[in-house]
Amino acid sequence: MLVSILIPVFNERTVVEASLQAVLQAPLPEHLERELIVVDDCSTDGTWEILQRLAQAESRIKLHRHEINQGKGAAVRTAVAKAEGDFALIQDADLEYDPSEYPILLRPLLDGHADAVFGSRYLVREQRRVLPFWHTVINKCLTTASNMFANVNLTDMETCYKVFRTDLLKSIPIRSNRFGIEPEITMKAAKRRLRIYEVPISYHGRSHEEGKKIGWWDGLQALGVILKFWLIDDLYAEPYGKGTLVQLTRTPAYLKWVTSLIRPALGDSVFEAGAGTGTLTGLLMGRRARYTAWESEPLYLHALRNRFLRTPNVEVTATMPESAAEFDTALALNVLEGQAEPGVMLARLAQVLKSDGNLVVLAPNHPALFGSVDRSLGQLRRFSQAQLVKLLADAGFVVEDVRHLNKAAVIGWWLNSRVFGSRRVSKVTLKIFDKTLWFWRLIDKLLPWGGLSLLIFARKKRSA
Repeated sequence: MLVSILIPVFNERTVVEASLQAVLQAPLPEHLERELIVVDDCSTDGTWEILQRLAQAESRIKLHRHEINQGKGAAVRTAVAKAEGDFALIQDADLEYDPSEYPILLRPLLDGHADAVFGSRYLVREQRRVLPFWHTVINKCLTTASNMFANVNLTDMETCYKVFRTDLLKSIPIRSNRFGIEPEITMKAAKRRLRIYEVPISYHGRSHEEGKKIGWWDGLQALGVILKFWLIDDLYAEPYGKGTLVQLTRTPAYLKWVTSLIRPALGDSVFEAGAGTGTLTGLLMGRRARYTAWESEPLYLHALRNRFLRTPNVEVTATMPESAAEFDTALALNVLEGQAEPGVMLARLAQVLKSDGNLVVLAPNHPALFGSVDRSLGQLRRFSQAQLVKLLADAGFVVEDVRHLNKAAVIGWWLNSRVFGSRRVSKVTLKIFDKTLWFWRLIDKLLPWGGLSLLIFARKKRSA
């Protein structure tokens, strides 16, 4: 296995050679190799020349350079893109953090317990340099603010030592160019529900006279980053832009309403296709003897497995049964619109169902509404009721009930997606909608047009 050590560097000529030598010589757990992804952020003090000499002498150093100084976040972003390891460890080039502690940082990942590990300077291990009081207070205030908005209980959000599974880190878009990378990546990892572990590390902090570059202004910017990424769910880099999964979590009242309509149709064994990150799974799996959640996208599959790791009646799978007719109920909730061939998906669901089994489909209505919001959510189409009924019939189902949901939102969707060309529905709009859902449900009964979504209950035809 390989660990990619990501090293952003800027004007560190006095320590960079000793730092890289320490990283190269640091102990690693057995069967783990290293590569050093070093990104020079346009150093002007001779650091670049030192790095070139070191890279020529050592094949494990992979050197890159920014032609314009952009900041630590930008350098880490470049390093992440170049990383080839199973794990990615962020290491500053200033020797404030001790590379000899790599085995401690990597152990929770190697044991399979964690997706990310943060080295905490406040869970004191052996030694820590005593720093100015107000520096520590500011760090702890920022960590507290991050914990409040991310709903985690870290002791050291601003730590440099963060280690991730590389596939997960590559899937997180990093927007911050400077030191805002620390709260940004923490907020996104928490929202993604990654398994974050903390381990104690020693710390040998520098003063500003010794070369420390972070200042009070970066602290204020960190607060802004925390608020920004609390409001904005920018969680998946392309091509992982399945925004529906994130948007669903913002509407608990709507989800409660939809699942209350679906729940009476569920049998004792349920197969959910395209379960995503498990938002609907968590609301529907209760009291079922067997609930199988299928997901083909690796990142969402990983999130599902984390979420239901200790839920005995929930099975998470990446393989869809080919022909075993073993389930009472199948669910295709916000799935068909993203399929290149929705009829094929329905035929596969017919195969997993017992004779006379139930199928529940939730899909977007009104083809004429298809526009920018749909595309940004990864949808390929919207359906008419007639289209869905035909697709179901062709797959061997008899439609028993069709319900139009959320008629009141049709006008707003048309304006956003067709008139204004918006890419998403704002978090504030969704919150207001969800809090006033009781009112929209009342007027839904009075509106003469079809709903924004169709909820269809069908039954597999009995075997001859």
